[in-house]
Amino acid sequence: MSHTGTSHIVATRRVEIRQADCSRIITRLFIPGGEDRVRRIIDRVLSISEEETASLLDQVMEEFAHRHRRFIEALQRNFQAVAHLVPEEVVLSDNRKLLLGAYFTSEYSIQAAGVLNPSITLHPNQANLREGQTKYFMTFRCVGEGHISSLEFRSCIIDDHYQILTKPISCHVETPELLPNGAAFDKGLFEAKLRSRGLQGKSLTLLLQKLPELFTTTDLNEQIDRMDGRKNLGKRFQSELRQTLDWMQKNVYAVRFRSDTRISGRVLFPVIESESRGIEDARLVRFTEEDGEVTYYATYTGFNGFAIVSRILETKDFVTFKSYPLVGKGAQNKGMALFPRRVKGKYALLARLDNESNYVAYSDNLYCWDTARVIRGPVSPWEFVQIGNGGPPVETEFGWLVLTHGVGAMRKYCIGVDILDLDDPTKLIGRTREPILTPNEYEREGYVPNVVYSCGAVIHRDELIIAYAMSDWESGIATVPLKDLVAKCLL
Repeated sequence: MSHTGTSHIVATRRVEIRQADCSRIITRLFIPGGEDRVRRIIDRVLSISEEETASLLDQVMEEFAHRHRRFIEALQRNFQAVAHLVPEEVVLSDNRKLLLGAYFTSEYSIQAAGVLNPSITLHPNQANLREGQTKYFMTFRCVGEGHISSLEFRSCIIDDHYQILTKPISCHVETPELLPNGAAFDKGLFEAKLRSRGLQGKSLTLLLQKLPELFTTTDLNEQIDRMDGRKNLGKRFQSELRQTLDWMQKNVYAVRFRSDTRISGRVLFPVIESESRGIEDARLVRFTEEDGEVTYYATYTGFNGFAIVSRILETKDFVTFKSYPLVGKGAQNKGMALFPRRVKGKYALLARLDNESNYVAYSDNLYCWDTARVIRGPVSPWEFVQIGNGGPPVETEFGWLVLTHGVGAMRKYCIGVDILDLDDPTKLIGRTREPILTPNEYEREGYVPNVVYSCGAVIHRDELIIAYAMSDWESGIATVPLKDLVAKCLL
């Protein structure tokens, strides 16, 4: 730890752990136009001989196969995406199918524009560590061509001397399989969306009472038929139900990685329209229920190029992930961060409803957030433009420790700390008057200059471990002694 002349506390930079690496690539389906153009490309490939087909495929394999772990599977999958446009009378050899797949495949460098905004939490597997070591799980926002954001994963070990140890990462990056739309839908999300569309009344209340917490399309249809048999539900009512169910089918999804894929080889790339331009700023948290059950959640921002939507990822094993939209008045802006446990029996969430102040929202349902109360707005000059959270609150004996980011003159982003009451997080116990981390001469240069930004921190022994990004280009870890920090924060 070092101190400045004004005696405010400053975090110690420990290590730069991630630099953008353009060789981190995935394969993507490449459709360069409408169906007519796709058919013309197919016709050109069909016009060449089998000998030339084999030669061209050999060239593709020589150039690209070593860059991807399951390259042939990718070509086969992308061929299937256009197979319906091949003339029915044409019989294709395996080589020609693979070559067609290659013409409709492209590589995408997921980190071409930067690797940033990391989060960190306790790793689910603490086996095979040396004394004094703890293993942590990290996420990173990766930005590539067209400013499309995806989510990568890493693990690291921190020892009792605060040395950060990282393992060699996977040479290949893979995207998961998109699972068939799950049969079960969350009733709380269904209800919240219906009410946000203005649907009220006794019929809705009765329907919701009859539906199980996780319901299927069959469950819904059966209840509609039964209720409609007793009274006329009306076309508008049934239409709203169908449209909301359709919305859920389009916006709730699940993906699964192969179990033999290394953590560092997994990347979540956008798969639905509402997040087609990015999975942004995931704030990962290890959530413990009152019965001790542990689930990992990551609140994030989905972006389609025009609008944002707050979403949440859910996983227990980092192999299968489910993604849900968040609804309600408390979920209408960026930067949601879930508390790691319930507060007085309710889920709690940091939010920013007005673009410049931090709030706490409460809910009985993980996906619906209506009630929120302000914690504080900008106070110090380094945060006069706006403040936001820097990841999920960290529980300490002193209170909930919340990293904040503040935006000041010249749109410079700095990191500070607030401490909130454990029983009532809307009550501010203390805060840093000055930032604990500001961009230095090296960190201020990048894709977005003059920014340090975090999506998460943990307590390791006696220090706060801060995972942070530097000007939307690369990422590192900084630490600060917890007791010294708290002493500077208390009001």
